[in-house]
Amino acid sequence: MGHPRVDAIVQQAREAVAAAQSSAELERVRVGVLGRQGELTQLLRSLGTLPPEERPLVGAAANEAKRELEALLDARLGATLETERQHERARQRLDLTLPGRRPPRGSLHPLTRVHDEIVAIFAGLGFSVAEGPEIETDYYNFEALNIPRDHPARDMQDTLYLTESTLLRTHTSPVQIRAMLAQKPPVRIIVPGKVYRRDVADATHSPMFHQVEGLAVDRGITMADLKGTLALFAREMFGPRSQIRFRPSFFPFTEPSAEADVLCFVCHGDGCRLCKQGGWLEILGSGMVHPQVLRNVGYDPEEVTGWAFGMGIERIAMLKYGIDDLRLFFENDLRFLGQFA
Repeated sequence: MGHPRVDAIVQQAREAVAAAQSSAELERVRVGVLGRQGELTQLLRSLGTLPPEERPLVGAAANEAKRELEALLDARLGATLETERQHERARQRLDLTLPGRRPPRGSLHPLTRVHDEIVAIFAGLGFSVAEGPEIETDYYNFEALNIPRDHPARDMQDTLYLTESTLLRTHTSPVQIRAMLAQKPPVRIIVPGKVYRRDVADATHSPMFHQVEGLAVDRGITMADLKGTLALFAREMFGPRSQIRFRPSFFPFTEPSAEADVLCFVCHGDGCRLCKQGGWLEILGSGMVHPQVLRNVGYDPEEVTGWAFGMGIERIAMLKYGIDDLRLFFENDLRFLGQFA
């Protein structure tokens, strides 16, 4: 048998549960009746203030009402949650009648694009592509290229050593040595790849960058062949009006040596911001293979001659696309890379 105070609380709670339209409203009813400050909970806490003869009746009725309301709330809450989930699924369901969204098209990285252009140009001239290890021995990286341990040229290539005799290669020239040791003349190869130097990253330097080197060794090869080859490369890479010039320079593994400049393709030699008013842009270093390098690989410098060049792919890409900060190539910013799509 119930109790009037308990019956009033239960009746009010039933009406509130029946009127609730959401799980949030049902939770508010539960807290208002069965929570720590709820009406039924407060009634149970106040049993000590009731006359002794009423306490068992009110306590039993309140506990029975608590079980009833908990069961009622659980049943109603389960049904309400399921209805809400159905509504949410219907709201979020994909409209399969809408046209699909095409994913954005990717594009080649500018360095990959320039690398492929360089390889294609020299492949058209009969050069093959050679590759080699990025971890090199001191012998292949320096000694065989006429750079002994006490040579000051080593200071130009501040180096990342792994052991006393192994290092991350500072140029792709060691592959030229490996190629000449593996075959007799004639040799015509280009060597693209990553190289490493202990440089601090800034607008014009990076501890890792990319080079392409070229090598041609045969009977009767001269500096004129080198200049003609590089002139054709410049026209293919920078446009048909391109010209090149040689400036005397020094490299331990070539003699004579020359820096190659291309006529500025923006101002065509008149002087502008890109060429720093000089009219020419430096693109690579080159020269005739040093006789000692030929001897180191078992070639007779009296029988064969050769030329070699080396260029930075980043340098060519910066000039070709008007980029003024080397770091942009490695930051993977889609706003930058999307311009080359």
